[in-house]
Formats: sequence, C-alpha cells, structure tokens
Amino acid sequence: MENSEEVRQAASWIRDADGMLITAGAGMGVDSGLPDFRGTDGFWRAYPALRRQGFSFEDIANPAGFVSHPHLSWGFYGHRLALYRATVPHAGFGILRKWASTMKRGAFVFTSNVDGQFQKAGFDVERIVECHGSIHLLQCVEACTDDAWSADDFNPVVNETSCLLENEMPRCPHCGGLARPNILMFGDWRWVDKYTNRQQRRLETWFESTEQLVIVEVGAGKALPTVRRFSERYGPHVIRINPREHSIPGVKGLGISGGASETLQLLDNVFRSWK
Repeated sequence: MENSEEVRQAASWIRDADGMLITAGAGMGVDSGLPDFRGTDGFWRAYPALRRQGFSFEDIANPAGFVSHPHLSWGFYGHRLALYRATVPHAGFGILRKWASTMKRGAFVFTSNVDGQFQKAGFDVERIVECHGSIHLLQCVEACTDDAWSADDFNPVVNETSCLLENEMPRCPHCGGLARPNILMFGDWRWVDKYTNRQQRRLETWFESTEQLVIVEVGAGKALPTVRRFSERYGPHVIRINPREHSIPGVKGLGISGGASETLQLLDNVFRSWK
C-alpha cells in the first residue's frame, strides 16, 4: 500500500496545503488502546458488567441514567475518565502535529471523541472542536446553569466487577445537585453546548484564513456520521482513513483502507522519500 496511487496523491495534497483540518472519530484512539464500542458486542466486551445487567451503549450513555441509576452511570463514565487520563496518544498524533508545523495556517481539529487525546498529544487547545463535548468537563444534571467546570478534582473509584462508582459522586457547585460529564448523550436535551459552540466559532474564523485546505479524516465510521459529513462539506481534498469504511464520493476526496497510526506512518514515509 505504501506506493499506492491513493497514498501518493494524499501525500501531495498534504504537501501543498497551507492548512490542515483533522477530523477524527473513535477509530483514532484504537491504536492507543481505547475501545471504539463497535456494535453492541464491542461495547459489552469492554463493559461485561453492563452486559450482565442488560444495558446497551445507548442505555448507559443517556442522561436519564443519572436519575434512575446514578452510581452505575458514574461507574461507566468514571471508568472512562480514568482510562482516558491513563492513555498515551499513539505516534500518529505526533505525525499530524509535525505536518501541521510546516503549514502556514497550521492545523485545526474537529472530533467527536470526548477523550481529550488531542490536547494530551500537544495540540493547541484553542484549535480543537469537540462536537460531542468533553469528559474532562462537568455540568449540572439539571442544567441549572449554562456553566461547565473542570473534572480534574474528581478521581473516580469504580468497582470493575459491578461497574458501580464507590466514592462520592461529583456535585454541581451552583445548586448542590448531581453533576454529570459535559458530553452530548443520547436523548440529551440538557447538554450545555456553550463550550462547543465557542470552539466552532474559532474554527470558522480559521477557515477564512486558509486558501489551500486539506482534510485528514481518521477513524470516523458510518454509525454516527457527524464527522464524515463535516469532512465532506469541505472537499475535494478529503483524505479518509478507515480500516473498513474508507469509501468516499470521488468528488469529495479519496479513501485509504487502514488503521490510524499505520496509515499516517505510511504517508509520512512518502514525505521522507521525496526529500
């Protein structure tokens, strides 16, 4: 695949760009060891305790759970928070940062991931849109305010057998009620979107500064197509990297079948061969 026409074409688009929009879905984190919850079985492999209790991803990733079973909901999200804090971003993040450093307008990130891995990998926090929010921020379950605050002071203790939170749940500093992650969940009418909207406005300003844009999309599947649709809006130079769902309309860009870290390394190898 290293010398394929698609890989060489993609490399030339990146070389000629003055700005790079990185769009990323759950597949971006797989090479760092993170689960992508592909299908119900994939979710249950990661959380067998929820299989035993009959909860699907849609059931547990739901604001209603913080009312009906708050210790279980916080067990799930607390486990994820601890996992993301402990995870080291894979080498592909560094490759993307290196490419961006050579471009006049640098890079901007648009991701549906809530894990904060781009920030951890050293990307500018002012140049990241988290369209589904962030697990590293908390908000009030009742949205008594449009405020969100850092989760840094919350250190979850989760029983991995039962997936129940064992320490005290975080509270809203405004009303004293239960807090939850500032993440867009299923059936979510009370998500505080102020921070994502602010990020989106910064991205729109950055777009206006670019003249030769390239979009590198990594690990965005069809099940939740938000990222894929966003990428295609800014074609024709969209490079879609996905091991199984890499197809893209020809007028929008090109697809490369492969995982995140491996494919980004292949593209980087082409740059090295051109020097």
